[in-house]
Amino acid sequence: MDNFVAFFNTFLSYLLMYIIFGACVVAAIFAGIAARKRKNVAAAAASASEQSDEEVQK
Repeated sequence: MDNFVAFFNTFLSYLLMYIIFGACVVAAIFAGIAARKRKNVAAAAASASEQSDEEVQK
């Protein structure tokens, strides 16, 4: 019986670590997507600003 308790304890420990690592991976993915979207918006705004500056100079 002691072997089963030790196995179950180890299993739950590894399962908890797996869940924590998985949550970190998911959070990192969402953070990366959000950062990329902000960068794309900033690049589009800069591009639009450059185009409007060129039109004013003509």
